[in-house]
Amino acid sequence: MRVLGVDYGTKKTGLAVTDPLQIIASGLDTVLTKDLPDYLKSYTDKEPVCKIVIGYPRHPDGKPAQLANTITAFGEGLRKDYPHVEIVYQDESYTSIQAREIILLSGARKKKRRDKKLVDKISAVLILQAYLQHI
Repeated sequence: MRVLGVDYGTKKTGLAVTDPLQIIASGLDTVLTKDLPDYLKSYTDKEPVCKIVIGYPRHPDGKPAQLANTITAFGEGLRKDYPHVEIVYQDESYTSIQAREIILLSGARKKKRRDKKLVDKISAVLILQAYLQHI
C-alpha cells in the first residue's frame, strides 16, 4: 500500500505518493483544491493507500498558522470519507522555500521556477519525505 502526501492550499493542493514499499516519495500531481475530493476518490480506487500525510503549518514559535484550522477540518473530512486510511499531520514549515530552492538548483528556466503548481507538488514530496524519515 502507498502513503499519500498532501500540501493543502486554499486554491491548489500538491500531492506526492510513495512506492508500494513506502521507501521513495515522488511527486504525483497538483490539483485545484475544489477538485481534490474527486481526484482522491479516483486515485484511491486505482491505488491502495494506507495512510495520508497532511502538511500542517506552524509559525516559527511552533504555534499553528492561520490555515491550520482549515487543514484540520480537511483531515477530519478525510477520516470520515476514508475510515480505513490513517490520517496524520506533518510539520510543513519552510517546505515552500525549500521547494523553490530545489527548483532553482535544478537549473530550471525562469518560467518553470515561477510555476506554483510545481512548488506545491515538490512541497508535498518534502512533507512526505520528512514523515518517512521520522517513522
